[in-house]
Amino acid sequence: MTSTSIFKEKLIKIFAPSIFYAIPPISLICLYFYFHSFAPFFTPITHQSSLYASTPKEREKINGNTCDYSNGTWIHDNRSLLYDGTTCKIKKSQNCILNGRPNSSYLDWRWKPSECNLPIFEPNTFLKLINNMHIAFVGDSLARNQIESLICLLSTSSKPKRVHHPGSRKWYFASHNATLSFYWSPFLVKGDQRKPKGPNYNTIYLDHVNERWFRDIDQMDLIVLSLGHWFMFPSIYYEGDFVIGCLNCHGLKFNYTDIGFYGPLRKALRTSINSIIERKISNGNGIDVIVRTFSPSHFEGEWDKGGTCSKSEPYRNQERKLEGVDADIRSIQIEELENAKPKAKQFGLNLELLDITKLTLLRSDGHAGAYMNPFPFANGIPKYIQNDCVHWCLPGVVDTWNEIFLEMINKGKDHLKVEK
Repeated sequence: MTSTSIFKEKLIKIFAPSIFYAIPPISLICLYFYFHSFAPFFTPITHQSSLYASTPKEREKINGNTCDYSNGTWIHDNRSLLYDGTTCKIKKSQNCILNGRPNSSYLDWRWKPSECNLPIFEPNTFLKLINNMHIAFVGDSLARNQIESLICLLSTSSKPKRVHHPGSRKWYFASHNATLSFYWSPFLVKGDQRKPKGPNYNTIYLDHVNERWFRDIDQMDLIVLSLGHWFMFPSIYYEGDFVIGCLNCHGLKFNYTDIGFYGPLRKALRTSINSIIERKISNGNGIDVIVRTFSPSHFEGEWDKGGTCSKSEPYRNQERKLEGVDADIRSIQIEELENAKPKAKQFGLNLELLDITKLTLLRSDGHAGAYMNPFPFANGIPKYIQNDCVHWCLPGVVDTWNEIFLEMINKGKDHLKVEK
């Protein structure tokens, strides 16, 4: 799917289950990891003038009419780290380097689309493109994973200021009068998440957009929506004041019909997109919308029966097919986006897809895994160990999402009006 239309009319300003508990079968390779876990492997940060250079030929190819970034292959590339946490704050559970991960080879891969080139992220280019803009990421902890990657990438060029704001996390780049924000809203619509000491199920109101982010929408120029993982927990679904069904509620003593989660996820995304369009109609303010497709998890085996993500290199294309839940959620996202485009176009609103599912599916090696915690094998091999096979090490795979994100923005720059 092309991204040529993005920002054609916008930018008049110029622009979980997050962590699973697993009881993995500990093999001898863990011993190998333990005895090598203290070896230093920080790669020095190269000055950005050389680090982010891309050839004119590459940029010319990228700025062509079309590029399907979703299909390609991971190729070995021993490039320098884009960042290492010295210029930004990496979440502790995703700072795999600092947590002693002994194998740094997961950093030595670059995504090569089949039909074009994908240059290394250029922070100065990104900041110029979002001058005077507010970009908001709305979703769950994978949305947070992406924006934290983006902040780290940009911080190598310009340090942002954290802005205190109720309901969101914001970063302000004074050098370009640009704001990035993250709104925690795992369902996009109104909902109450299950709690460890409360109801062990979600309550989701499929026809009511979540005001936590929607109340600020008039301040946003571009919004990146994502959803998925939280819909897989037991849930009760509402439309209006009525329960329309549930997911895995047979043990919750409710006499509701189990309707799965595909339909509710579809309705939640539809409600969110339609709400944005309706706001555009009512007040005339434009906003661009990107839907980021589903980020697969990689528990090798059942997560509650020893599932881990201990692979040390990417899958080859033929080794891992896009199927099952990963394919189904992605298809729903694509369908809902395409269905909304005619109405959105009528009112000058651009809808685009950041399709990362297939390229991410191949990167089981990029998860935090056991290294979500510092030196998990420092005191020997524990009987029980946490493995995070949902979120991604930083730096790592998510940086590629943002490289594609930059190119989506860059493709529209010639259609923009620059404020003087």
